[in-house]
Amino acid sequence: MSAGPHRLATGFTTPEASPGFLLWRVTNRWQAAQRAALRPLGLTHVQFVLLASLSWLGSEDPVTQRALADHAATDPMMTSQVVRALEAKALLVRAAHPVDRRARAVTLTAAGRELADAAVGVVEACDREFFAALGTRAAAFTRALAALER
Repeated sequence: MSAGPHRLATGFTTPEASPGFLLWRVTNRWQAAQRAALRPLGLTHVQFVLLASLSWLGSEDPVTQRALADHAATDPMMTSQVVRALEAKALLVRAAHPVDRRARAVTLTAAGRELADAAVGVVEACDREFFAALGTRAAAFTRALAALER
């Protein structure tokens, strides 16, 4: 005996009324667009994010892998794996930290800086195209996202 179709016990009338579900779908579309844009440069999106973050953090002081992971909001173990892949591509160098013996200092190579600069142009062009549908609401959307990042 069939009880009939199951209706999900949700407070939303449709999946599209759920902000979380919409964010999931939009994020997947945006990530696919970024992957396609970065593919010709030989970078994954997370590789780009770590290169760009390292560019932002780069200063006179050594940047630790942990500080890099914190800035990019990436898992430290995954960050370590991606950093090793970027090091194998000669885009960055890992060395012993000059003060903290437990930490690794990460520095962009000249090739890493050059690729990060090229990639940021590609990523920003992809973003402009992806978010163009927002029109004049793009700045408000960015502020709304910033309010959620806590």
